[in-house]
Amino acid sequence: MQESIFESDRFAMKKLIFIDDSPLDHFILKRILNKYNLAYEINCTANAEEVIGFLEKNRLNRALLPDVILLDIYMPEFNGWQFLEKVQRIYPNLSKPFKLYILSSSINPKDIDHAKQYNCVKSFVFKPITKEVLERLVDEEISEVK
Repeated sequence: MQESIFESDRFAMKKLIFIDDSPLDHFILKRILNKYNLAYEINCTANAEEVIGFLEKNRLNRALLPDVILLDIYMPEFNGWQFLEKVQRIYPNLSKPFKLYILSSSINPKDIDHAKQYNCVKSFVFKPITKEVLERLVDEEISEVK
């Protein structure tokens, strides 16, 4: 019996975690995704360390793991670079890979080069976040599913 296209993973709600210390950026991301029906279950947080704990705890639970993580690199306390160091170690043990995009206002070439050192980073995306940027990320996601 053939699976209905509506029961396939391709049409499931994608999970997105946005790690950024700016409540304004959280608001903008949610607004754009909702306004343009870019189907994501969105979780925003400023606590990158908490996300590491979540990933470790749920590493075998594919249903809970995110499909996409958007990460700011310059945050107080536990920053994006520290997050990447820890994710790099646990990523191979996760039951479901995710796409990680660095989303930053930094235009420093050293930051871009530094990000390339992490295998788990899909790309470096510049703020401000816009509809066009999110559409491009969603298009990348869809083209990889085909």
